[in-house]
Amino acid sequence: MGETMIGVIGGSGIYDLEALEGKEWVTVDTPWGAPSDAILTGMLDGVKMAFLPRHGRGHVHSPSSVPYRANIDALKRLGVTDVVSVSAVGSFREEMAPGDFVILDQFIDRTFAREKSFFGPGCVAHVSVAHPTCTRLGRACLTAARDAGITVHDGGTYLAMEGPQFSTLAESRMYRESWGADVIGMTNMPEAKLAREAELCYTSVAMVTDYDSWHPDHGEVDVTKIIETLTGNAAKARDLVSRLPALMGPSRDSCPHGCDHALDFAILTAPEARDPEVLARLDAVAGRVL
Repeated sequence: MGETMIGVIGGSGIYDLEALEGKEWVTVDTPWGAPSDAILTGMLDGVKMAFLPRHGRGHVHSPSSVPYRANIDALKRLGVTDVVSVSAVGSFREEMAPGDFVILDQFIDRTFAREKSFFGPGCVAHVSVAHPTCTRLGRACLTAARDAGITVHDGGTYLAMEGPQFSTLAESRMYRESWGADVIGMTNMPEAKLAREAELCYTSVAMVTDYDSWHPDHGEVDVTKIIETLTGNAAKARDLVSRLPALMGPSRDSCPHGCDHALDFAILTAPEARDPEVLARLDAVAGRVL
């Protein structure tokens, strides 16, 4: 049995977790460069927690410039076991209204300008992301949301676009009608893929801010209205997160869905052919198997 440490990646509008006890901003060095910001560590209800503002305090990183590999490596290096990603999204579904939350379980990755793996020449690995989120962790977030009185939807598909521009009307209609996506955002990929490579349990809590551009009664995305909704969503997200330690507890068994053993059969490069420099960069991410 191991020790639980919950890592929260805060999206737009969430740059701190006030409820943490013994708060300390910690700077973490990684082989992949600097994370988005220092990481806030502390305790809540006897459970260790770490908070990383995805865009940095002051919102200095665009979706494409977020250092995703450094962020996940830093969380793993600190001892995080379970990652809860919180992010703002547009909705393709009438019933997923602004102010609602969605516990995501699938992704469609349309990003193209980001490094998407810790592995590559010198150490090749292929992990499965058929089911890219951790069901156990997602259930905890669903329960926390319901207990907080949040209107929450159980399951949904997130279309990850590159950005930073919002969708055209044609794209919005295609993603909704032909591709079957439920929400759209810019930051959950490659984050979810990297968390799987790092053998971290990962789930995503999507906070709906708008109806993208497909909705005939809402028109194009309005940043002013998004910010207004974000303010309310941020308070709800903090309430949700504050309930997770009591639900998850300070100790944990191995993930029943295998998230923490994703690399068991993933590395294909023969031991004698592995590049020592590459292996050194993978010390936190893949040290268990290397």
